[in-house]
Amino acid sequence: MRGTWKIWGMAMLVLAAAGAAHAATAPELKLPVTVKQLANGLTVVVSEDHATPSFGISVVYKVGFRLEPKGRTGFAHLFEHMMFQGTPNAEKGLFSRVIQGGGGVDNGSTRYDYTNYIASAPVSALEPILWLESDRMRMLDFSPANLQNQQDVVKEEIRVNVLNRPYGLFFWTDVAGLAFDRWENAHDGYGSFKDLDAANVTDVAAFHRTYYAPNNAIIAIAGDVRADEVFALVEKHFGSIPAQPTPARPDVSEQLNTAERSARQTDQFAQLPALAVGYKILDPASPDWVPTAVLGELLFNGEASRFYQRFVKTDQTVLQIAGGLGRPLGDAWTLNGPGLLGMLAIYKPTTDAATLLAGIQQEIDTIARKGVPAADLERVKTKMLSDFYASVESLIERADMLALRQAFAGDAASVNQIPARIAAVKPADLQRAAATYLTVANRTWVDRQPAPQAGK
Repeated sequence: MRGTWKIWGMAMLVLAAAGAAHAATAPELKLPVTVKQLANGLTVVVSEDHATPSFGISVVYKVGFRLEPKGRTGFAHLFEHMMFQGTPNAEKGLFSRVIQGGGGVDNGSTRYDYTNYIASAPVSALEPILWLESDRMRMLDFSPANLQNQQDVVKEEIRVNVLNRPYGLFFWTDVAGLAFDRWENAHDGYGSFKDLDAANVTDVAAFHRTYYAPNNAIIAIAGDVRADEVFALVEKHFGSIPAQPTPARPDVSEQLNTAERSARQTDQFAQLPALAVGYKILDPASPDWVPTAVLGELLFNGEASRFYQRFVKTDQTVLQIAGGLGRPLGDAWTLNGPGLLGMLAIYKPTTDAATLLAGIQQEIDTIARKGVPAADLERVKTKMLSDFYASVESLIERADMLALRQAFAGDAASVNQIPARIAAVKPADLQRAAATYLTVANRTWVDRQPAPQAGK
């Protein structure tokens, strides 16, 4: 994934816990949201904020790892790279030069359910950026040289991030591959060398035509703009791009697992053992989804979290631990299908996976039986609310959140409901989530041990 892809690594960052123990309150969020759909199906979302002469933009295409065609593992990721390779009208590198030359930033990423292209810039760059986005939605430079170049780039990413680093991405790819039953959810979204090498220019052009059509996209803009002016500019630059048949969404539904799944591996680069655990969580539309996200924060987020206090501070068997719903590829708000409440723990050689798993389940089962003190729950919700408000303060993140809400829920304004949904979570909701989903039968884990060193 281009730029700084948010993955866990050997040096996981654990956020410091914050927030008071009094009842979490959710100040009403009133982000202004105006939505319009063009005749070709392109949906445009605008949130006016005239505090500074700048804006954030997110262009979301509804294609990600689990929506890519079978036999083309990693194709959504490969195509994210292709979008920066230029067009017949705009040479490679021009897009980023226009944005960064004015003091802005740009990036792109691929996730389970979408690929997004985000940028922020002064308002003077709005029309040039819209022209560039429309140009690469309309046509790319589908040359064999560009394709070969990006195939090589993606394969190098796989070498760097998966094959030749401690732990690789086993806490995502290996756990998901074991936990999920459907190919769409289980396959490695980074892609196999075989499938990447099999892609040709015809495949790339067909993928662009199908998934990068205006009716499969959302543009969201937040900042010092006026909605009517944005709609006029988008109509000017995107209105003539023809719609395409909407790609059928595959069935990504899952059922809870009924028996524990596990694997043991060795790692030639790791110096310490690591345990990755995932519990299958089924439906973002379920009333259990947000409570499960809050439960994940209670267990993992910061030095006050249950697991940090138990395994790092008290037992002193774990060196680093992190996790949560949707980790490591986002959070509860960036999934539009089943996910994992996942964790990664790097632990000391003086303990073992069985002991650590027993301790983890003991903490979870205690919550399922007894619940959590109200003060603990309010502290966690206060921290979650603080993090959420901080994220939407950023215009680029606000635009991205609005685009995702429109893509997933069909209602960008539903972003305003998120704080109330967090604040409404009760201790009984955490008990229910723990008892329903965080069970041994629904648990998948992979234990990765350092490979024996030659001569030792």
